[in-house]
Amino acid sequence: MDQNTHAPNPDPALSNTSIIELTILAPAHNEEENVDLLIEEIEAAIEPLGISFEFIIVDDGSTDSTKSKALAHQTSRPWVRCVSMTGTPKDSGNGQSAAFHAGFRAARGQLIATLDADLQNDPADYPAMLKLLESSNADFVQGDRSAARSQGDAKIRQIGSWVGRKFRLIVLGDTITDTGCSLRIMKRDIALRLPLEFKGAHRFIPATARHLGYTVVEMPVAHRNRHAGTPKYGMGITKRAIPGLVDLFAIRWMRSRRRPVTSVETTQDQSPPITTRTPSPESTETQNA
Repeated sequence: MDQNTHAPNPDPALSNTSIIELTILAPAHNEEENVDLLIEEIEAAIEPLGISFEFIIVDDGSTDSTKSKALAHQTSRPWVRCVSMTGTPKDSGNGQSAAFHAGFRAARGQLIATLDADLQNDPADYPAMLKLLESSNADFVQGDRSAARSQGDAKIRQIGSWVGRKFRLIVLGDTITDTGCSLRIMKRDIALRLPLEFKGAHRFIPATARHLGYTVVEMPVAHRNRHAGTPKYGMGITKRAIPGLVDLFAIRWMRSRRRPVTSVETTQDQSPPITTRTPSPESTETQNA
């Protein structure tokens, strides 16, 4: 993996920690019944690759034993970390966008992978995603569950997903098939540039990466039924539709306000300048995924 793909971590508390190859992170709110198996599945999928990695579970205001279960693994699995969200509302979390934002800033990996904590995503897909990232010379691999879900989802949910894709295409030019799939791998600098302080922004992670000038490719991945518990972040279709449409226009407006942040340091003796480069903000949504 390219040793120069990561961006400096903005958190001074982490400035002296070593950069590793892969960080996997999962937001979790009251997922005590899934934590143990999730960690075991990640270990089974990644350890055979022989790369340095860590797993961060972002405890988003859990009121059960999610945090303690994760911490119990640190004795035998030092690559397990737990980041606890602060300032969460009573008996609820700050949401997936905020949890991803916190996790990305705690991550030490040159590559950062995400997944849901409910075991619907399968960590066994990660090795193939890493291979695709390298072979396609891409910056980001986005999972696509559509084929796996086509047989199991109710008709109304399939229709809702189709309508959502059409609106994203019309409003944002977003051609990503399954933007709601949390199973993804991206280069570190992408994760740190995503505007995830805003509620709902996680739904537009791949589209935002493309707009920032990064190459995003898609890969079919597995989809499983929730192992245990009930959905904590998901909402019904009717509750998602209107906020989702509002978010579409908000993201479109924010994109129009984005400006280049590249800079060149100038010196009195006219020494060769030190240039900070970031991908062009010019939209690349029309590229083939």
